[in-house]
Amino acid sequence: MTAPVDRSEMLHALRAQLAVDPRRTAVVLVDAHRGHLDMDVATMPVAPEDAARVRVALAELARGARARGVMVVHVVMTHRRIPYPGAESITNPFWRAVEAARQSLTPGRPSTISGHNLEGSPQTEILPELGPEPTDYVIRTKKRLSAFYGTDLEFLLRTHGVETVVLAGINTNTCVLCTAFDAFNRDLRVIVAEDAVASMYGEDLHVFGLQNVARCLGWVLPVREILERLGSPVASAPGR
Repeated sequence: MTAPVDRSEMLHALRAQLAVDPRRTAVVLVDAHRGHLDMDVATMPVAPEDAARVRVALAELARGARARGVMVVHVVMTHRRIPYPGAESITNPFWRAVEAARQSLTPGRPSTISGHNLEGSPQTEILPELGPEPTDYVIRTKKRLSAFYGTDLEFLLRTHGVETVVLAGINTNTCVLCTAFDAFNRDLRVIVAEDAVASMYGEDLHVFGLQNVARCLGWVLPVREILERLGSPVASAPGR
C-alpha cells in the first residue's frame, strides 16, 4: 500500500485553529452497536482486536462528554424485514450483488447484509457500556451510510444550536466518513475520534478514512485530546 502523503505540517497548523465550545457540541456515535462490535452476535464484525480497542475509547468519550454537559447522540442502522427481497438493505443494488455473489465485506470473517441489524435483533442494541443514558438521544431510522440521510439528526442538532460534531463509531471509511461529508456540507465543524473508530473493511480503508477527514473535512484527534478541548467536567452536567 502506498504511504499517505505527508501533510503533518498542515495538520499541525490546523490544530492551532481549532476552538470548541462544549455548549455547541454534540458527540454523535455512528453505529456503535452490537452488530459490529459484539463478537458474540456481530453480523458485520470488525476485527476482534479493533472491537476491544474501540469499545474502551467509545465509553471514555461518552462518559467524558456527559460529564462536560455535551449532548450524546446514538445513531443506529436498523432494517425492517420486507416480503421481497427480505430486508430493506437488499433493495440497494451493490449490497444485493454482494449477497448474490456470496461475498463477505469483512476480509477473513463472515458477514451478512440481508441479516444485518434487522429490526428487533440483538445486533441493533447499543453497546451496554454506552447506555443510552437518560440525557442521550437515540435515532434508529438510519438505513444507509450517512447518519443524516433519512433521519432527523440535522433537526436535532439545529434545535440544540450545535456547531461542532464529534464523530465516532463504525465504519471509518463508510458511515463515519459519509456522515463527516454531510456534516461538512452543512457547515458544521467536524472532529473524528481517531481511536474510537474502526473499519470492518480492513486497516487500509480505516487509514484512508482518517486521512480523508484530516486532509479534506475536519480534525482527527484522540479521545483524550477531544475531552481536554471540551474543558473540565462540570459539577452538575445539565440534563435534557
